[in-house]
Amino acid sequence: MINLPLLRAGQPYTSLDTVEVLHIATGEPLVNVSQANRGLIARDLLAMGKNREALQAHSVAELLIICKKAAELFSTAELPLGDGTQTPDDYIVQVSGTTGLPQSLARANMAKIHLVFDEMAAVLDGLTRGLDLAVLDTGQNIQDGRPLSYVSLARALGCILPSNSPGVHSLWLPAIPLKTPLVLKPGREEPWTPYRIAQALIAAGCPPQALSFYPTDHGGSAEILLRSGRSLLFGGGATVEPWLQDPGVQIHGPGRSKIIIGADKIDHWEQYLDLMVTSIVANGGRSCINASGIWVPAHAREIAEALGERLSQIHARPLDDPEAQLAAFANPEMPHKLSALIDAQMGNAAQDMARGKNERVAEAGGGTFLNPTLIHVDNYEHPLANGEYLFPFAAVVETPQQALVERIGPTLVATALTEDEQLIQQLLASPHVERLNLGPIPTNKLSWDQPHEGNLFDFLYQQRALQRMAG
Repeated sequence: MINLPLLRAGQPYTSLDTVEVLHIATGEPLVNVSQANRGLIARDLLAMGKNREALQAHSVAELLIICKKAAELFSTAELPLGDGTQTPDDYIVQVSGTTGLPQSLARANMAKIHLVFDEMAAVLDGLTRGLDLAVLDTGQNIQDGRPLSYVSLARALGCILPSNSPGVHSLWLPAIPLKTPLVLKPGREEPWTPYRIAQALIAAGCPPQALSFYPTDHGGSAEILLRSGRSLLFGGGATVEPWLQDPGVQIHGPGRSKIIIGADKIDHWEQYLDLMVTSIVANGGRSCINASGIWVPAHAREIAEALGERLSQIHARPLDDPEAQLAAFANPEMPHKLSALIDAQMGNAAQDMARGKNERVAEAGGGTFLNPTLIHVDNYEHPLANGEYLFPFAAVVETPQQALVERIGPTLVATALTEDEQLIQQLLASPHVERLNLGPIPTNKLSWDQPHEGNLFDFLYQQRALQRMAG
């Protein structure tokens, strides 16, 4: 069995306290993960200022070259893994085995991480709106004839990470070329990706001091959130709620992303069925950018019937099946609990249009899955109208267009299918919508030079007022 150590400023450290992670389908122990206690993390974080100096010694241009090299190494190299090594194929099998993500989707997520690493210069250009990043090397420069300076807000970027999908890790990669050390707390079932990213960066020439990896409990996670200066927190509503008002913590919680069809396009809803299916099902429905709502001013019943029929054709398959689209759950009891929760909330005002002859809970290849669920609800206040779960789940909601924008609630990604300028202006003005797609763009399709949830550069740096005496 693999023994996975901590990384304390890049240096492996094996703890006496470990957690065994099992294969979802076979129950076989796959990895024994060392655990960091709260005191060790607190002690290590005292040195983060010194660790940051190691990154400061490199220019942004040099760190971008390192990212390019890391992209290739992450995708193709045999890299250190605890007391052994890991090939790319090993990585795919291991991620799938502990998270339940089909191997085909794990490979697609690997390609997504490669892309962000490889295109990091474009990503930073988008995050900084074209800023000359040499300002981070010197602390100041001149832009448009005016002095310009930025100050760092963090000794490190703490990341409390999820287990649902490897692609989400691309969100914190820009921290390295932005000269901010990383303190990574992996999800229990997904230590593989952050550890492999760290090893790829070290092999590419990144200072090891910039990379710490601390599998830990809730106390250790709190220590990271309190001491890093700036942190990303991924999790469900109950996990993120205590930190919602902390300006040093950027929340990545439920997305409740939606497709909105305007009255000017609703009579042609059939032409958007493929878009809806992709937005709901992509990546096993596990991402915050998957659509969990279809909001329309009319034809809700017809849309729900047609969409439910399409989704009912998608079935649970073994994780190594190249056609697999659904992810298994690490805890086999969870699908039963979630299915019961959905049924309990439906009442008489909702109907599962994807059920057909299929049971929602399914077994395949030793794993336990939830088949896609498409709910038709009779009003926007129904408890499932804004529901979100870690599988392909969506609700079709009918509401008058004039009230739609004020009723949709917090929405990470909204795809608006309309040419109605009044509706477009309402969406542009809405504080509920974080990312807006105008036109037939799936909710899961991202442009990596634009952040879909927060802006990491603005989160890590603040512009400083600077005046210089001429002469």
